[in-house]
Amino acid sequence: MWTSEAHDKYRARVREFAEGELGPHAGQMDLDNHYPEPLIAKMNEFGLLGMAVDKKYGGTLVDTLTYIIAVEEISRVCGSSGIILAAHNSLGCWPIYAFGTEEQKVRYLPEITNGGKLAAFGLTEPGAGSDAGGTKTFAQKVDGGFNVNGTKCWITNGGSASTIVFTARTSHDPGSHSISSFIVKHGTKGFSAGKKENKLGLRGSDTRFLHFDDCFISDCDLLGKVGEGFKQFMKTLDGGRISIGAMALGLAQGAYDVALKYAKHREQFGEPIADFQAVGFKLADMATRIQAARHLVYHAAYLKEKGNVRYSKESAMAKLYASEVGNFVTYQAIMILGAEGYGQRYPVERMHRDVKLCEIGEGTSEIQRLVISRMLLKEVE
Repeated sequence: MWTSEAHDKYRARVREFAEGELGPHAGQMDLDNHYPEPLIAKMNEFGLLGMAVDKKYGGTLVDTLTYIIAVEEISRVCGSSGIILAAHNSLGCWPIYAFGTEEQKVRYLPEITNGGKLAAFGLTEPGAGSDAGGTKTFAQKVDGGFNVNGTKCWITNGGSASTIVFTARTSHDPGSHSISSFIVKHGTKGFSAGKKENKLGLRGSDTRFLHFDDCFISDCDLLGKVGEGFKQFMKTLDGGRISIGAMALGLAQGAYDVALKYAKHREQFGEPIADFQAVGFKLADMATRIQAARHLVYHAAYLKEKGNVRYSKESAMAKLYASEVGNFVTYQAIMILGAEGYGQRYPVERMHRDVKLCEIGEGTSEIQRLVISRMLLKEVE
């Protein structure tokens, strides 16, 4: 396994925090379709909002595996907290840290790394989901900046983030090299968020449409150079997919833990149901697939941390397998609990609904298979 003693100690700390501070609220968040703002402050105090950014800019920069463990452990008890954390760090903060100018880092990062504010990433559009290169939002060059018009959809932290990185086309050329990235603050004239989406799962997380109506973005808020947006978000998604894999892994582990404990104590015909092969074999399959998924996710994290190798294939594999394992394990947990698993007395039905997003967000399972197959074919050219 890839973890060190320091990683194991950190896991124990995060698990204690998650179970003590987030777990007791997870079920109510789901019912209320709302995330309590005080919990964001607690995650900030614990150092979870600056994990992708150096201390120079207010962050708590950690190695990739430490970050992945945090997402896994938070998601183990609360999927909504897991997606908020993953989207904030991997998609919101990281692009500014990786591609921003020194002035942009100094201006934007402290607030979203230790100021208790969230960040988001605006990529998906009504007509550009799996085909992210089909972006229609347009940034027309004007004196001193860009005039932006368009719509983004299904943006995690969309209504609660103070700072958002988004993509827009900067020329009418249909190619991907005409896409650029920008930074926008909530409150900017011409920029607004739609109503909160009422979702199947991860209901505590704030997911919305974002609208740009003649929104002026200054030249100093262009992220990188004109035309570099596609390349930037492909690199961003490579890392983001590992964190989605970690989120699915955490949800799977959480559901397995509940099912195992239940099976050891629930009796039928005078003995624990865990002693029946029908249940014991389910637990064996669940544990085996979780372990396999953990190896894939941690391996991808290891490659990202190395910094000198491409890990697109491995991150796609990690997300693909872990998300499908999450779906399998949470379903099996419901079956082990039976009627109790179908109700809300136990969290497995919520975990089953939450994990479905992992097979959709940041590239569907079909897109992951496309990425993997293309890279496999390149290896034999």
